[in-house]
Amino acid sequence: MLLHQSSGKWRLGLALSLLTVLLWGVLPIALKVTLQGLDPYTVTWFRFLMSFILVGVYLATRKQLPSREKLRSLPLRLLGVASVFLAFNYILYLLGLSYTNPANAQVLIQLAPVLMGLGGIYIFKERYTLMQWIGLGMLTLGFALFFNEQLKTLLTVQGKYLFGSGLIVIAAIVWAIYGLAQKQLLQQLTSANVMLLIYGICAVLFAPFAHPESILNLTPLQFCMLIFCGLNTVIAYGAFAESLEHWEASRVSAVLSTTPIVTLISVWMVALLFPTWIVKNNLTFLGVLGALLVVVGSMTVALGKKH
Repeated sequence: MLLHQSSGKWRLGLALSLLTVLLWGVLPIALKVTLQGLDPYTVTWFRFLMSFILVGVYLATRKQLPSREKLRSLPLRLLGVASVFLAFNYILYLLGLSYTNPANAQVLIQLAPVLMGLGGIYIFKERYTLMQWIGLGMLTLGFALFFNEQLKTLLTVQGKYLFGSGLIVIAAIVWAIYGLAQKQLLQQLTSANVMLLIYGICAVLFAPFAHPESILNLTPLQFCMLIFCGLNTVIAYGAFAESLEHWEASRVSAVLSTTPIVTLISVWMVALLFPTWIVKNNLTFLGVLGALLVVVGSMTVALGKKH
């Protein structure tokens, strides 16, 4: 099987990856507010439907919709895998988030880019240099320090909180499978065309479980957060898909690993400005040190040169 090869425009791939990090970093906060007024299935359906419409309109105006010939040549099984696993990722993450909090959700979802990076090394024959392996070690140590207290909580707490954490772990696993399938689909279509098809399939999958009428009962804040979540899906996943076109999956995953830093900073700022929205997380000295190691380790893996 012919495997997808990156374009080599690593600076563009890095910029797109950083945009994805920023948007995914603040997304859990918006989702947590939205879940106060909507069920997870309706939120997920709305995000996919809004994304499908916006991407479809964009491609139609630029006359870049996929042709019938390209659609016929698509590996339908691979498209199905990418769509179903992304759908599972969305709903499992949202269900897990409803039982836990944004910070801990981002702790566990970091399994996703790690697994995707390892999959990129195995499937797409990507290679790490010695410097990149050192960076991966720093990244691992950084996460161990940064999330020390949160991980202790996850191991000792019982009930719904632990159940939600388990759902997010599964969400991370299925996301990694989706990411690798998405990269291979770029062999036949552009990233925007691939995402259009995936969004449409996922919107259809969730339609039977959604309750659109409940959107009318949202408060202005909750409705704004819902719209933001939809726009976030389009821009963040569009940037992520395009980054895979220009950069190796292992390096993209390394940059995505810094997302919890953005989440925790965002949680702190929102809790400070709007204390009724969300609970603030307190960082210790080890947490700050871990954060620095995560950033340095991620950048080392991402920017390490090949021999």
